[in-house]
Amino acid sequence: MADIQENIIRTEYSEIMQKSYIDYAMSVIIARALPDVRDGLKPVQRRTLYDMYELGIRYDRPYRKCARIVGDTMGKYHPHGDSSIYEALVVMAQEFKKGLPLVDGHGNFGSIEGDGAAAMRYTEARLQKITQEVYLSDMDKQVVDFLPNFDETEKEPEVLPVKIPNLLVNGADGIAVGMATSIPPHNLGEVIDAVIAYMKNNEITVRELMEYIKGPDFPTGGIVVNKDDLLSIYETGTGKIKIRGKVEVEKGKNGKSLLVITEIPYTMIGANIGKFLNDVAALSESKKTTDIVDIANQSSKEGIRIVIELKKGADVENLKNMLYKKTRLEDTFGVNMLAVADGKPETLSLKQIIEHHVDFQFDIATRKYTSLLAKERENQEVQEGLIKACDVIDLIIEILRGSKSREQVKKCLIYGETEGIHFKTKTSERQAKKLHFTERQATAILDMRLYKLIGLEIETLMAEHEETMKKIALYEDILNNYSSMSKVIIKELQKVKKEYSRVRRTVVENAAEAVYEEKKIEEMEVVFLMDRFGYARTIDKSTYERNKETADSENKYVLTCMNTGKICLFTDAGRMYTIKVQELPFGKFRDKGIPVDNVSNYDSAAEQIVFVGSMADIIHTTLCFVTAKGMVKLVEGKEFDVAKRTISSTKLAEEDSIVMVQNAEAMEHLVLQTKEGYFLKFLKAEIPYKKKTALGVRGIKMNESDCVEHAYMLENRTEYPISYKEKTLVLNKLKLGKRDTKGTKTRV
Repeated sequence: MADIQENIIRTEYSEIMQKSYIDYAMSVIIARALPDVRDGLKPVQRRTLYDMYELGIRYDRPYRKCARIVGDTMGKYHPHGDSSIYEALVVMAQEFKKGLPLVDGHGNFGSIEGDGAAAMRYTEARLQKITQEVYLSDMDKQVVDFLPNFDETEKEPEVLPVKIPNLLVNGADGIAVGMATSIPPHNLGEVIDAVIAYMKNNEITVRELMEYIKGPDFPTGGIVVNKDDLLSIYETGTGKIKIRGKVEVEKGKNGKSLLVITEIPYTMIGANIGKFLNDVAALSESKKTTDIVDIANQSSKEGIRIVIELKKGADVENLKNMLYKKTRLEDTFGVNMLAVADGKPETLSLKQIIEHHVDFQFDIATRKYTSLLAKERENQEVQEGLIKACDVIDLIIEILRGSKSREQVKKCLIYGETEGIHFKTKTSERQAKKLHFTERQATAILDMRLYKLIGLEIETLMAEHEETMKKIALYEDILNNYSSMSKVIIKELQKVKKEYSRVRRTVVENAAEAVYEEKKIEEMEVVFLMDRFGYARTIDKSTYERNKETADSENKYVLTCMNTGKICLFTDAGRMYTIKVQELPFGKFRDKGIPVDNVSNYDSAAEQIVFVGSMADIIHTTLCFVTAKGMVKLVEGKEFDVAKRTISSTKLAEEDSIVMVQNAEAMEHLVLQTKEGYFLKFLKAEIPYKKKTALGVRGIKMNESDCVEHAYMLENRTEYPISYKEKTLVLNKLKLGKRDTKGTKTRV
């Protein structure tokens, strides 16, 4: 017990929480979410590629099941679940997401329209040629540091020896704790040219670098329309890029025009293509435009092709601008060039990313050529030993024949020890004592085969030695001269550019702001109809007058409003939803409406509508609120004049709900009816005016098991009969009470 007490550390709880959270945050930032500026890869990507390299899944070998790759990566290097590894593997294989795919996928790896990849047990993968040659080459030359894995049973590279600035070429996106990275992809050839330009002139500016890197190059193409903003983005590492889809005009049948979208903004990848199609359809349905006849998605493996058929004589340019303004055909890509540099997260400029990359390349080259030089010096030592051995080969043979063991021969060759060795002559023994080979040379001599003594083999050995000396001189020159190492790095970069660069896909320009002239709607009075199932529509006022009786009987809510106005829906959950009247279908009396769920955030499964009104009327009146727990208040209607589509209409206590919301302008008395049969009638003057954010005041005292079931507003000199327990009860005849009393239990 005493030992346990000695191990108890007393500390402030807040300090422990703070330290734990900071440790967690840094773990997410460094080890999960952000790429390293050196290789431009997140840990999960790096580990997956390295595991494929270790498993020998090369570009010129058969594909292997993704499940095998994912399982091996998770077991050895990345113990954070198979889904994150497989997702990273899939993204690295998707040509529409990566400017330079690093994995060659075989099978269903998803589509640009948002279809997910097949399960990992069905798909296969292998490394791309560029990944193997540019990202994973020289791993055997100690060019990067290796660290223990999570359980210290394996070693994994700290970074991969990537020869190109992958952070720029493939971009990056990731959400960490309190920070996020979003880097657009760029053109490989342009990035390499910029790196070479920097290596030739370290004082180069970002503006000068942009002579090589024109701007982002998205795999989906598209048009960057704010070219002038790019300088600021590349200098600061943050900003917003505006991108548009590419729209072409084609001639259709019968003189109609077709708007054909052949390239989409990078941000539209996935489910946003479907959303775009729905948005275009909604523009037509809501009568924002009457020029669209049909929309069809004809996209295939060959590329994007979305066709919008227009009416004859439609204003094509205006409609194109409408698509830019009203849909995601023009979108914003938020740039935040955040990466892990020198072990900490840092927002980097374009030049800083290139600087870090070049420093990394010099570090890799130094380690590579140091390793190669050491190897060649070993070769030199062995070759010189064998050449020297050829000159005294007869003596060596005599030593071999006169020795009893390999160790005896080795000592003689290295130290000239002749004890125990039988020589034919004293001269041979004296010569043997003068021998002074290194241990490596002695081992090579003992391992040498007899055929090496043939004249041609000796000549080959001499030629090899000469070649080795040339390599040593070359490697020493590279290691000792900045310019020589620069030339080697530049040569490799040019080789990569020649083999793997492609034509730029994204156009970068300064385009005029899309100006869309919206057709002014002729303002008119309409009648809003909503049935008990929540289907709403509007009709012409004269149509309503002709069908008034039927309209009133078939619909739960009927009210007059302007076609340019808004309808407000109040629910029992204390929320108010607004709907633009224009968003509702307008037509004939027997036309079907649409669910109000479709044009608002209202969820009919979770809450019920208790009041519907026109905002134009509500803001000039007073609303009375009554809740199930008996809370009442009056609220000025102007408080509900808001632009938001959804707001909280009142504050509710826990487990409370709204029973009634009504226009209280003409009200003289309020009657509250409880579930247990209590009725309380009191004056409107007793109800205080409150803000919509207030709870209100208690209207009636109730038993804990009781609640307000109905509320009625009585006007002056108007009889208000209700059916209660199958009999008629006239509310006006109820005894007048005071607010916040229990009321009277009515026995009819």
